[in-house]
Amino acid sequence: MTTILLITLLLIGFSAGLLSGLAGVGGGIILVPALVFFLGYTQQQAQGTSLGVLSFPVAMLAFLNYYAAGKANGQPIDLKVIGLLAIAFFAGGYFGSVWALRINQEMLKKLFAFILLFSAFKLLEWDKWLLRWIKSFN
Repeated sequence: MTTILLITLLLIGFSAGLLSGLAGVGGGIILVPALVFFLGYTQQQAQGTSLGVLSFPVAMLAFLNYYAAGKANGQPIDLKVIGLLAIAFFAGGYFGSVWALRINQEMLKKLFAFILLFSAFKLLEWDKWLLRWIKSFN
C-alpha cells in the first residue's frame, strides 16, 4: 500500500466518521462517492466496502455518545426501536445487496445519485418551495 493511498484512505475514513458522528451520515454520502471517485472502485465495490466499514463496532462509539446525551436530557433513545429497525435493516440489507449485484453499474450509480438528490431536495425543503411556486400560477 502506497503512502498516498494510505493517507487518502485515512482522510476518507476520518471525513466519513466525522460526518457520521455529526449528522448521522457518512457511509453513503461520503464513503461511497469517495471510493468511486478517488480510488476508482466500482459502485458495487464501494457500497460493499461502506457497509463493511459501518458494521457494529465502528458505529457503536457514536451511538453511545447519543445514548448518554439522550438519557441526560430526558430524551432517551429507545432500544426497542433500534432492535426492530436493526432486524428490518438486516433483512433489507441482504435483499438490497442481492438486487444491487444484479443491476447494471451505470443504472446503480444513477439510482444512488437519485437517492442523494431526493434526500437533499427534501432536507432543503425545496419541495415546499416548488409547490408554492406551482400554486402561484393558479
